[in-house]
Amino acid sequence: MDLADIRSAPAVTIVPPGRPLVGAIRPPGSKSITNRALLLAGLAKGESTIEGALASDDTRHMAEALRRMGVPVTQADGADGATFTVGGTGRLAAPDCALFLGNAGTAMRFLTAAAALVDGTVVLDGDAHMRKRPIGPLVAALGALGVDVAATEGCPPVTVRGSGRLAAHAVTIDAGLSSQYVSALLMAAAGSDAPVTISLSGTKIGARGYVDLTLAAMRAFGAEVVQEDEGRWRVEPMGYRGCTYRVEPDASAATYLWAAERLTGGAIDLGVAPGAMTQPDAKAYDLMARFPRLPPLIDGSQMQDAVPTLAALAAFNEGPVRFVGIENLRVKECDRIAAMATELARVKPGLAREEGDDLVVEGDPGLAAETRPARIETYCDHRIAMSMALVGLRAPGITILDPGCTAKTYPLYWRDLAALGVDLVPE
Repeated sequence: MDLADIRSAPAVTIVPPGRPLVGAIRPPGSKSITNRALLLAGLAKGESTIEGALASDDTRHMAEALRRMGVPVTQADGADGATFTVGGTGRLAAPDCALFLGNAGTAMRFLTAAAALVDGTVVLDGDAHMRKRPIGPLVAALGALGVDVAATEGCPPVTVRGSGRLAAHAVTIDAGLSSQYVSALLMAAAGSDAPVTISLSGTKIGARGYVDLTLAAMRAFGAEVVQEDEGRWRVEPMGYRGCTYRVEPDASAATYLWAAERLTGGAIDLGVAPGAMTQPDAKAYDLMARFPRLPPLIDGSQMQDAVPTLAALAAFNEGPVRFVGIENLRVKECDRIAAMATELARVKPGLAREEGDDLVVEGDPGLAAETRPARIETYCDHRIAMSMALVGLRAPGITILDPGCTAKTYPLYWRDLAALGVDLVPE
């Protein structure tokens, strides 16, 4: 089967394998870490080599934006992932026209803050979905740091008129919607001309573990940053220096393979232990190990990208599962709470529903014995496509629309399922 046939097809139907899935699959490199490393390498002085990186739509947008801002970036693809070579000079230049970032949230937020260090105007824009994703708290924080920045109704496009520096050196930010706002400020702060203190307004923060990823990456590139307490960080104006940086496999991508293993009673070797991953979504592994007796209440606040995968597992659980702490899923690539409730209910009426900002999946172990043809809308969201494809591993008749949207973070998803022995029928 030609992978290109599936990625370009309007739809693909998953044929339940009817046997355990067994094999070895290496997940792609972490999208979150790759885009952090690319930006830091672009801000660094000296050449950097980023190994084991993800080559996908999101990282392509980041790499191309850096090129447009005067940073040489080359990419070599290999069996162990992509290798990016980045020739940083310590500064970013103003691009000659707007940067188009598709629906890459990390690229949009990280570059918005980094653009404050540019001496000139930077316009950052994206597709129709990106233009609905909130960036107001980050814009407000940059404004408090003396940056001339504006966004239409709190969403992209964003215009940053940079002066090459941050005029102020302390800011408080509301990170309740996204930890990416904090990560963006932290990474830009090292390029200031004086120490910068970043504080949370309150302690609520979406997926705090991603801030830890940011701090680790910053330190690898030579930054000095101190966490003064649970909600405050101090970044020294040291800048960054080029280095060789290794990207770990993507934990969010791994969740689909862990779930495929549990759904089919298989054994899939990912080449890395869940405990060796530093990304927050790796915590989902221990929950998945309890299937088909998932706990009745799952707090998804600190592993948000794993929630759709867990919801797909919950469809076959022995009891209902309520997902809480997931309100931020409403402002991802799509409203993932509504999407998963709608698409699971398309497979079987009443299988899932929204209750406020909670997602409730009733669970039906007998679902695998029924043929319920369902054409699954994916809302241009890679995680909806990949999660709902898992349902098709046990429930006959599942067709995923727009399968090519998985290229956002896992371009080889369909190839990897096929390599494990799953029959995929493109339209």
